[in-house]
Amino acid sequence: MTEAHYTPPLGTGDTADYDRAIRRWTREMRWRGAMLDLLGARAGETVHDIGCGTGSFAVMLKAAAPEVAVVGVDPDTEALAIARSKAESAGVSIEWRQGFARDIEPAAADAITSSLMFHQVPLAEKRAGLAAMHAALRPGGRLLVADYGKQSGLMRLLFRLTIQRLDGVEDTQPNADGVLPGLMEEAGFAAVQEARHFPTATGTITLFLARRD
Repeated sequence: MTEAHYTPPLGTGDTADYDRAIRRWTREMRWRGAMLDLLGARAGETVHDIGCGTGSFAVMLKAAAPEVAVVGVDPDTEALAIARSKAESAGVSIEWRQGFARDIEPAAADAITSSLMFHQVPLAEKRAGLAAMHAALRPGGRLLVADYGKQSGLMRLLFRLTIQRLDGVEDTQPNADGVLPGLMEEAGFAAVQEARHFPTATGTITLFLARRD
């Protein structure tokens, strides 16, 4: 695993409280449910969930699509322990790997997902992560990212009072300024789009879709 800076799932808070905070403050089931619909995973596909954290989406995906191979990747030991426990409780089989986006093998996935990860890493790691995701996708593969995108008005204020208070300003501000679509195109992705927007008490969470040609 390549050494890199990252912010733990709940920033300055306790990782064990992450799931409760996400449920309470982000309308979690709405945007995660929309992720499932937009991903449209098919039997026989391999999906890598990068920055899987405590495994919520990976477990949700595997439960909804048992014939899809799901791989959860995250650098945080405590978060992965929680993820493994969730998968065991749900009775689903998921491969968990400790690592960063840049550690994925080339051409290993049909689809890649990521939830609330990119706002927690420096700009250089955002670029490196997207480049690695592009390389890890097979031709025609798709990328689906749920994260904080461009913030404006009240959403920018809420983002500042919640996310930037927990995760700091330096890594999160590029997201709030709307940098992700351009970085995806820079990494080689095609058909980049902001598919859905979800206003929350922590700012707007956007679902970004892209494709590797």
